[in-house]
Amino acid sequence: MILVTGATGFLGHNLVPLLVERGHQVRALVRPTSRYDFLREWGVELAFGDTRDAESVTAAMAGCDAVVHAAGKFRFWGRYAEFFGVNVQGTHNVLKAARRAGVQRFVHISTIAVVGSPKPGTLITEGTLCDPSDDYQRSKLNGEALALTYHAEHGLPVIVLRPGAFYGPWGRYAFNRLFFEDPLKGLPLRIHHGRHITFPVFVPDLGRMIESALTKGRPGQVYNVCGPCLTHNEVNRIVGRLAGVRFWLDAPGWGMILLAKTWTALSRITGREPYYPINLAPYVFCDWNASSDKARAELGLAPTPFEEGAQATLDWYWSQGIFWRRNH
Repeated sequence: MILVTGATGFLGHNLVPLLVERGHQVRALVRPTSRYDFLREWGVELAFGDTRDAESVTAAMAGCDAVVHAAGKFRFWGRYAEFFGVNVQGTHNVLKAARRAGVQRFVHISTIAVVGSPKPGTLITEGTLCDPSDDYQRSKLNGEALALTYHAEHGLPVIVLRPGAFYGPWGRYAFNRLFFEDPLKGLPLRIHHGRHITFPVFVPDLGRMIESALTKGRPGQVYNVCGPCLTHNEVNRIVGRLAGVRFWLDAPGWGMILLAKTWTALSRITGREPYYPINLAPYVFCDWNASSDKARAELGLAPTPFEEGAQATLDWYWSQGIFWRRNH
Protein backbone atom coordinates (compact mmCIF):
# COMPACT_ATOMS: atom_id res chain seq x y z
CA MET A 1 0.00 0.00 0.00
CA ILE A 2 1.33 3.43 -1.00
CA LEU A 3 0.26 6.47 0.99
CA VAL A 4 0.09 9.58 -1.19
CA THR A 5 -0.13 13.05 0.32
CA GLY A 6 -1.15 15.92 -1.94
CA ALA A 7 -3.25 13.53 -4.02
CA THR A 8 -5.85 16.16 -4.94
CA GLY A 9 -3.31 18.64 -6.31
CA PHE A 10 -1.78 19.20 -9.73
CA LEU A 11 0.72 16.39 -9.31
CA GLY A 12 -1.78 14.07 -7.62
CA HIS A 13 -4.24 14.32 -10.51
CA ASN A 14 -1.55 12.93 -12.80
CA LEU A 15 0.24 10.61 -10.35
CA VAL A 16 -2.62 8.68 -8.76
CA PRO A 17 -4.15 7.34 -12.03
CA LEU A 18 -0.68 6.24 -13.14
CA LEU A 19 -0.02 4.34 -9.91
CA VAL A 20 -3.43 2.65 -10.05
CA GLU A 21 -2.99 1.71 -13.71
CA ARG A 22 0.40 0.18 -12.86
CA GLY A 23 -1.27 -2.07 -10.29
CA HIS A 24 -0.39 -0.29 -7.05
CA GLN A 25 -2.75 -0.07 -4.09
CA VAL A 26 -3.07 3.58 -3.15
CA ARG A 27 -4.34 5.34 -0.05
CA ALA A 28 -4.66 9.12 -0.16
CA LEU A 29 -4.50 11.48 2.81
CA VAL A 30 -7.07 14.14 1.94
CA ARG A 31 -8.67 17.04 3.71
CA PRO A 32 -12.46 16.76 4.07
CA THR A 33 -12.81 20.08 2.22
CA SER A 34 -10.82 18.89 -0.83
CA ARG A 35 -12.35 17.79 -4.11
CA TYR A 36 -11.58 14.10 -3.93
CA ASP A 37 -14.35 12.48 -5.98
CA PHE A 38 -11.94 11.54 -8.78
CA LEU A 39 -9.90 9.50 -6.28
CA ARG A 40 -12.94 7.39 -5.47
CA GLU A 41 -13.51 6.87 -9.18
CA TRP A 42 -10.00 5.40 -9.37
CA GLY A 43 -10.70 3.09 -6.44
CA VAL A 44 -8.32 4.90 -4.10
CA GLU A 45 -8.74 4.37 -0.37
CA LEU A 46 -9.32 7.68 1.41
CA ALA A 47 -7.89 8.70 4.78
CA PHE A 48 -9.24 12.03 5.96
CA GLY A 49 -6.88 14.39 7.69
CA ASP A 50 -4.12 16.92 7.14
CA THR A 51 -0.33 16.65 7.17
CA ARG A 52 -0.33 19.33 9.88
CA ASP A 53 -2.38 17.02 12.13
CA ALA A 54 0.01 14.36 13.42
CA GLU A 55 -2.72 12.01 14.63
CA SER A 56 -4.47 11.86 11.27
CA VAL A 57 -1.13 11.24 9.54
CA THR A 58 -0.33 8.36 11.90
CA ALA A 59 -3.73 6.80 11.26
CA ALA A 60 -3.35 7.17 7.49
CA MET A 61 0.11 5.57 7.58
CA ALA A 62 -1.06 2.32 9.21
CA GLY A 63 -0.33 -0.68 6.99
CA CYS A 64 1.55 1.29 4.32
CA ASP A 65 4.94 0.16 3.07
CA ALA A 66 5.69 3.20 0.91
CA VAL A 67 4.98 6.93 0.97
CA VAL A 68 4.91 9.59 -1.72
CA HIS A 69 4.97 12.89 0.12
CA ALA A 70 3.74 15.32 -2.51
CA ALA A 71 1.73 17.66 -0.27
CA GLY A 72 3.12 21.17 -0.19
CA LYS A 73 2.19 24.82 -0.26
CA PHE A 74 3.47 26.51 -3.42
CA ARG A 75 2.67 30.14 -4.10
CA PHE A 76 4.67 33.19 -5.14
CA TRP A 77 3.07 35.11 -2.27
CA GLY A 78 2.31 34.40 1.36
CA ARG A 79 3.65 34.42 4.90
CA TYR A 80 6.45 32.13 6.03
CA ALA A 81 4.26 30.70 8.79
CA GLU A 82 1.87 29.35 6.15
CA PHE A 83 4.68 27.74 4.15
CA PHE A 84 6.31 26.42 7.33
CA GLY A 85 3.11 24.77 8.54
CA VAL A 86 2.75 22.61 5.42
CA ASN A 87 6.25 22.30 3.96
CA VAL A 88 8.18 21.84 7.21
CA GLN A 89 5.89 20.85 10.08
CA GLY A 90 3.65 18.77 7.81
CA THR A 91 6.71 17.02 6.39
CA HIS A 92 7.98 16.34 9.90
CA ASN A 93 4.67 14.69 10.83
CA VAL A 94 4.75 12.45 7.75
CA LEU A 95 8.40 11.48 8.34
CA LYS A 96 7.76 10.67 11.99
CA ALA A 97 4.75 8.51 11.16
CA ALA A 98 6.65 6.75 8.34
CA ARG A 99 9.52 5.92 10.67
CA ARG A 100 7.16 4.44 13.25
CA ALA A 101 5.39 2.41 10.58
CA GLY A 102 8.69 1.09 9.20
CA VAL A 103 7.98 2.02 5.57
CA GLN A 104 10.35 0.62 2.96
CA ARG A 105 10.40 3.67 0.66
CA PHE A 106 9.75 7.38 1.24
CA VAL A 107 9.71 9.57 -1.88
CA HIS A 108 9.86 13.24 -0.91
CA ILE A 109 8.90 15.84 -3.51
CA SER A 110 11.07 18.93 -3.22
CA THR A 111 11.91 21.42 -6.00
CA ILE A 112 14.91 22.57 -8.03
CA ALA A 113 13.93 26.07 -6.88
CA VAL A 114 15.60 25.43 -3.49
CA VAL A 115 18.86 26.62 -5.11
CA GLY A 116 17.50 30.19 -4.99
CA SER A 117 18.20 32.63 -7.82
CA PRO A 118 20.79 30.97 -10.10
CA LYS A 119 23.68 33.11 -11.26
CA PRO A 120 24.28 33.55 -15.00
CA GLY A 121 26.06 30.61 -16.57
CA THR A 122 25.19 28.19 -13.76
CA LEU A 123 24.34 24.57 -14.58
CA ILE A 124 22.10 23.47 -11.72
CA THR A 125 22.98 19.99 -10.49
CA GLU A 126 22.10 18.14 -7.30
CA GLY A 127 25.37 19.47 -5.86
CA THR A 128 24.67 23.15 -6.58
CA LEU A 129 24.85 25.28 -3.43
CA CYS A 130 21.35 26.13 -2.20
CA ASP A 131 20.68 29.77 -1.32
CA PRO A 132 16.88 30.20 -1.14
CA SER A 133 15.62 33.68 -1.96
CA ASP A 134 12.01 33.56 -0.72
CA ASP A 135 9.90 31.97 2.00
CA TYR A 136 8.58 29.19 -0.24
CA GLN A 137 12.09 28.15 -1.26
CA ARG A 138 13.34 28.32 2.34
CA SER A 139 10.49 26.17 3.62
CA LYS A 140 11.01 23.56 0.88
CA LEU A 141 14.74 23.37 1.60
CA ASN A 142 14.00 22.98 5.32
CA GLY A 143 11.52 20.19 4.59
CA GLU A 144 14.00 18.44 2.28
CA ALA A 145 16.75 18.73 4.93
CA LEU A 146 14.43 17.14 7.49
CA ALA A 147 13.76 14.22 5.15
CA LEU A 148 17.46 13.64 4.52
CA THR A 149 18.16 13.91 8.27
CA TYR A 150 15.61 11.16 8.93
CA HIS A 151 17.55 8.99 6.49
CA ALA A 152 20.95 9.80 7.98
CA GLU A 153 19.95 9.52 11.64
CA HIS A 154 17.10 7.01 11.64
CA GLY A 155 17.69 4.95 8.51
CA LEU A 156 14.40 5.96 6.88
CA PRO A 157 14.81 5.09 3.16
CA VAL A 158 14.20 8.60 1.81
CA ILE A 159 14.62 9.52 -1.86
CA VAL A 160 14.31 13.22 -2.73
CA LEU A 161 13.05 14.33 -6.14
CA ARG A 162 13.56 17.95 -7.15
CA PRO A 163 11.24 18.70 -10.08
CA GLY A 164 11.49 21.72 -12.33
CA ALA A 165 8.55 23.96 -13.25
CA PHE A 166 5.39 21.83 -13.53
CA TYR A 167 3.31 21.96 -16.69
CA GLY A 168 0.60 19.71 -18.06
CA PRO A 169 -3.09 18.85 -17.55
CA TRP A 170 -4.76 19.92 -14.31
CA GLY A 171 -2.49 22.91 -13.69
CA ARG A 172 -3.68 26.53 -13.51
CA TYR A 173 -0.71 28.29 -11.87
CA ALA A 174 2.95 29.25 -12.40
CA PHE A 175 4.32 27.83 -15.70
CA ASN A 176 0.89 26.83 -17.00
CA ARG A 177 -0.51 30.27 -16.31
CA LEU A 178 2.46 32.23 -17.67
CA PHE A 179 3.13 30.22 -20.81
CA PHE A 180 -0.32 28.85 -21.67
CA GLU A 181 -3.11 30.81 -20.00
CA ASP A 182 -1.75 34.36 -20.30
CA PRO A 183 -1.21 34.12 -24.08
CA LEU A 184 -4.64 32.49 -24.51
CA LYS A 185 -6.17 35.35 -22.49
CA GLY A 186 -4.52 37.98 -24.66
CA LEU A 187 -1.48 38.66 -22.44
CA PRO A 188 1.38 37.25 -24.55
CA LEU A 189 4.12 39.05 -22.58
CA ARG A 190 7.84 38.30 -22.59
CA ILE A 191 10.83 39.78 -20.76
CA HIS A 192 14.25 40.56 -22.26
CA HIS A 193 13.00 39.36 -25.67
CA GLY A 194 12.48 35.84 -24.30
CA ARG A 195 16.18 35.02 -23.96
CA HIS A 196 16.04 33.61 -20.42
CA ILE A 197 15.97 29.87 -19.76
CA THR A 198 13.22 27.93 -18.01
CA PHE A 199 13.15 24.36 -16.66
CA PRO A 200 9.82 22.67 -17.43
CA VAL A 201 8.81 19.19 -16.34
CA PHE A 202 5.77 17.51 -17.86
CA VAL A 203 3.90 16.33 -14.78
CA PRO A 204 3.06 12.85 -16.17
CA ASP A 205 6.85 12.40 -16.59
CA LEU A 206 7.32 13.29 -12.93
CA GLY A 207 4.69 10.71 -12.02
CA ARG A 208 6.69 8.06 -13.85
CA MET A 209 9.85 9.13 -12.03
CA ILE A 210 8.07 8.82 -8.69
CA GLU A 211 7.08 5.26 -9.49
CA SER A 212 10.63 4.54 -10.61
CA ALA A 213 12.06 6.03 -7.41
CA LEU A 214 9.92 3.64 -5.37
CA THR A 215 12.04 0.75 -6.68
CA LYS A 216 15.19 2.19 -8.27
CA GLY A 217 15.90 5.30 -6.21
CA ARG A 218 18.89 5.16 -3.88
CA PRO A 219 17.98 6.15 -0.31
CA GLY A 220 19.64 9.36 0.79
CA GLN A 221 20.01 10.61 -2.78
CA VAL A 222 18.61 13.73 -4.47
CA TYR A 223 17.51 13.73 -8.11
CA ASN A 224 16.71 16.71 -10.34
CA VAL A 225 13.76 15.94 -12.62
CA CYS A 226 13.00 18.16 -15.60
CA GLY A 227 12.84 18.01 -19.35
CA PRO A 228 15.20 19.85 -21.70
CA CYS A 229 15.65 23.43 -20.52
CA LEU A 230 14.34 25.91 -23.06
CA THR A 231 14.46 29.65 -23.62
CA HIS A 232 11.21 31.49 -23.11
CA ASN A 233 11.25 32.21 -26.83
CA GLU A 234 11.41 28.51 -27.66
CA VAL A 235 8.48 27.81 -25.35
CA ASN A 236 6.52 30.74 -26.78
CA ARG A 237 7.10 29.64 -30.37
CA ILE A 238 5.88 26.12 -29.72
CA VAL A 239 2.85 27.09 -27.64
CA GLY A 240 2.03 29.94 -30.00
CA ARG A 241 2.08 27.69 -33.06
CA LEU A 242 -0.06 25.02 -31.39
CA ALA A 243 -2.50 27.50 -29.85
CA GLY A 244 -2.74 29.99 -32.69
CA VAL A 245 -1.09 32.90 -30.84
CA ARG A 246 0.86 34.85 -33.43
CA PHE A 247 2.56 37.73 -31.59
CA TRP A 248 4.35 38.50 -28.33
CA LEU A 249 4.66 41.78 -26.47
CA ASP A 250 8.09 42.76 -25.17
CA ALA A 251 7.49 44.22 -21.71
CA PRO A 252 10.31 46.32 -20.22
CA GLY A 253 11.97 44.52 -17.32
CA TRP A 254 12.09 47.61 -15.12
CA GLY A 255 8.40 48.23 -15.76
CA MET A 256 7.39 44.69 -14.78
CA ILE A 257 9.51 44.87 -11.60
CA LEU A 258 7.89 48.19 -10.65
CA LEU A 259 4.43 46.74 -11.35
CA ALA A 260 5.18 43.63 -9.30
CA LYS A 261 6.52 45.63 -6.34
CA THR A 262 3.51 47.94 -6.39
CA TRP A 263 1.04 45.08 -6.73
CA THR A 264 2.76 43.15 -3.93
CA ALA A 265 2.65 46.20 -1.63
CA LEU A 266 -1.07 46.64 -2.32
CA SER A 267 -1.67 42.97 -1.51
CA ARG A 268 -0.84 43.71 2.14
CA ILE A 269 -3.96 45.86 2.17
CA THR A 270 -6.23 43.72 0.01
CA GLY A 271 -5.08 40.37 1.42
CA ARG A 272 -5.21 38.92 -2.09
CA GLU A 273 -2.31 37.46 -4.05
CA PRO A 274 -1.15 39.88 -6.78
CA TYR A 275 -1.34 38.67 -10.36
CA TYR A 276 2.37 39.45 -10.75
CA PRO A 277 3.96 39.11 -7.28
CA ILE A 278 7.57 40.20 -6.83
CA ASN A 279 8.61 36.66 -5.84
CA LEU A 280 7.86 35.61 -9.40
CA ALA A 281 10.78 37.73 -10.65
CA PRO A 282 13.65 35.19 -10.18
CA TYR A 283 11.73 32.59 -12.21
CA VAL A 284 11.36 35.05 -15.09
CA PHE A 285 14.61 37.03 -14.93
CA CYS A 286 17.06 34.17 -14.16
CA ASP A 287 18.36 31.34 -16.32
CA TRP A 288 17.18 27.99 -14.90
CA ASN A 289 19.52 25.65 -16.73
CA ALA A 290 19.20 22.37 -14.81
CA SER A 291 20.78 18.97 -15.39
CA SER A 292 18.72 15.80 -14.93
CA ASP A 293 21.54 13.47 -15.98
CA LYS A 294 21.45 11.61 -12.67
CA ALA A 295 17.72 10.85 -13.00
CA ARG A 296 18.26 9.76 -16.61
CA ALA A 297 21.02 7.35 -15.59
CA GLU A 298 19.49 5.93 -12.40
CA LEU A 299 15.72 6.33 -12.71
CA GLY A 300 15.30 6.02 -16.48
CA LEU A 301 14.06 9.56 -17.08
CA ALA A 302 13.05 9.99 -20.72
CA PRO A 303 11.36 13.42 -20.93
CA THR A 304 8.36 13.90 -23.18
CA PRO A 305 9.27 16.30 -26.02
CA PHE A 306 7.98 19.74 -25.08
CA GLU A 307 5.83 20.04 -28.19
CA GLU A 308 4.04 16.80 -27.30
CA GLY A 309 3.54 17.86 -23.68
CA ALA A 310 2.36 21.32 -24.74
CA GLN A 311 -0.21 19.78 -27.10
CA ALA A 312 -1.54 17.56 -24.29
CA THR A 313 -1.78 20.59 -22.01
CA LEU A 314 -3.68 22.64 -24.58
CA ASP A 315 -5.97 19.69 -25.33
CA TRP A 316 -6.80 19.55 -21.62
CA TYR A 317 -7.64 23.27 -21.50
CA TRP A 318 -9.87 22.89 -24.53
CA SER A 319 -11.54 19.69 -23.27
CA GLN A 320 -12.36 21.38 -19.96
CA GLY A 321 -13.89 24.39 -21.71
CA ILE A 322 -11.44 26.74 -19.98
CA PHE A 323 -10.42 28.16 -23.37
CA TRP A 324 -11.82 27.72 -26.84
CA ARG A 325 -9.68 26.27 -29.60
CA ARG A 326 -8.59 28.96 -32.03
CA ASN A 327 -8.46 28.64 -35.79
CA HIS A 328 -4.81 28.50 -36.80
